[in-house]
Amino acid sequence: MKGTNLGEFQELILLTIGSLHPEAYGVSIKEEILNQTGRDVTLSTIHAALVRLEEKGYVKSEFGEATNMRGGKRKKYFIITSSGVKMLAEAKEQRESLWNSLPDVVFKLEFK
Repeated sequence: MKGTNLGEFQELILLTIGSLHPEAYGVSIKEEILNQTGRDVTLSTIHAALVRLEEKGYVKSEFGEATNMRGGKRKKYFIITSSGVKMLAEAKEQRESLWNSLPDVVFKLEFK
């Protein structure tokens, strides 16, 4: 397994895969990220992140059935592994801890 650090975009991909379960594949991930965040990312960027996540053991993939609509090509579906779920839980816990440590005064600051 490669390094286990989870970057912000990889976390976003993992969360999206989970929200789309069991229909998470490249295009559906791209569309869901755009719908949820307004970020228009390329398929190549998504695929690069998926490869890294699979190398880390956080996702696994399998091919679906071939369809006439896709010219006989099969979709590659992704699901989160137990390691991926654990990593998401740890990332959430870390973020919540940081959010909870912010003093109220931070939210009252004015930006100029």
